Amino acid sequence: MKQLKNTLHSLLALVLVSTGLCAHADDDAIRKSLAHLIPSLKIDSIESTQIEGLYEVTMGTNILYVSEDGKYMLQGHLIDINAKKDLTELKLAGSRKIALEKLGEEKAIIFKPEKSKHTVTVFTDIDCGYCRKLHSEIDQYMAEGITIQYLFFPRAGKGSESYDKAVSVWCEKDRKQALTDAKKGKSLETKKCENPIDEHMQLATDFEVRGTPMIVTEKGNVFPGYVPAKQLAKALSEE
Repeated sequence: MKQLKNTLHSLLALVLVSTGLCAHADDDAIRKSLAHLIPSLKIDSIESTQIEGLYEVTMGTNILYVSEDGKYMLQGHLIDINAKKDLTELKLAGSRKIALEKLGEEKAIIFKPEKSKHTVTVFTDIDCGYCRKLHSEIDQYMAEGITIQYLFFPRAGKGSESYDKAVSVWCEKDRKQALTDAKKGKSLETKKCENPIDEHMQLATDFEVRGTPMIVTEKGNVFPGYVPAKQLAKALSEE
């Protein structure tokens, strides 16, 4: 029995020592491993997670989880079951907020009420049915004090008819009216000029936008799909 206790104490000591040695990630190992896998990858930060030996790697608006030795990688969301919180989504929301601030208001088409209570960014496709429905109710969103900043995400891709419409809208002198007309199905004069449409689309890709409309709040949280004005106002007030 005494020998068994000594053995257990020895094992416990070994675990404690090992834990101490593994308290910090080997940044170089993680960076080298990911660079080998994805040479163009730009890492913004490497931070510990609530799981010992697993580290969070942030790259713009994307997050990966990597073992401290850089040998294993996980893609997905880290959930705190007891707290019922999506820890990954909380971090992604912050990243989205920063990315939108970096893009700037001057690269969006903005519909703003006299008294704004909330601001949302909406990724839109001129030819998307629910995008048109949302915009047809723009006065209702204004009445709820919601500022809408439109960014374009023509789902058919660059060079498509939807993409060309987005460019034409941006190149109009009155972009807000042009967008409203386009969403009503009115024909637009084809125009070309310097525009941020490709930046919008890249941001949509970074945000993993899979459909339109997609609504992003000031805090970076996401509401996929169409949300009626009153329902959105309530959700924003509770955010």
